[in-house]
Amino acid sequence: MLVLGDAHADEQSNRRALLAAYEEADADTALQVGDLLYYDLPLPTWFIAGNNENRDIIESLRTGSDSDRTTNVHLLARTAVELDGIRVAGLSGNYAPTQYDKSRSDLQDDRRRHFVREDVERVMELTAVDVFLTHEAPHGLLQSDGYDVGCKYIDAILRNLSPELCLVGHHHEHVESAFGETTIVGLAPVWESYYLLDPETVALERHPSP
Repeated sequence: MLVLGDAHADEQSNRRALLAAYEEADADTALQVGDLLYYDLPLPTWFIAGNNENRDIIESLRTGSDSDRTTNVHLLARTAVELDGIRVAGLSGNYAPTQYDKSRSDLQDDRRRHFVREDVERVMELTAVDVFLTHEAPHGLLQSDGYDVGCKYIDAILRNLSPELCLVGHHHEHVESAFGETTIVGLAPVWESYYLLDPETVALERHPSP
């Protein structure tokens, strides 16, 4: 299974790197952790929305009303799916304290990029999750200017779901850690690396971008 970090594939050079990773990996399915920005992909891809996306396309994927604008993309907004014998779940969006307690229907324009309390509560109801995708990091993964970038709501999800593996986007840096019994991997962006996931062992292998 192909695993991809942030793509920002609205830029041509990043799009070339994204599509080259698909070609070299020669996988049947893919996972991607947000900031995709290109929705016409060569094979079925399950992804979470990041803070940089086409908001209208993301909303159409949330509601199941997408038509001609997407190919082979499936949004894990606060949902789970069975893929190759493993259960994969995801939370779309990033955290904003001023928006968290709002209803999703009240988010307007670019504020639609955030997750809200009802999204987190829905994720917390999921069971038997093997791999969890998030655009925000849990605490303990990495620091920026001496500040832990972790989000307490991701911490709570991981404590509740206890997935074997958590894949994190957003920070454009490969970094590994642990949160309880969960292995945490912050993914490098697609112009640096792609990854292969073995569904039998849930082991992740990093490869340089072609």
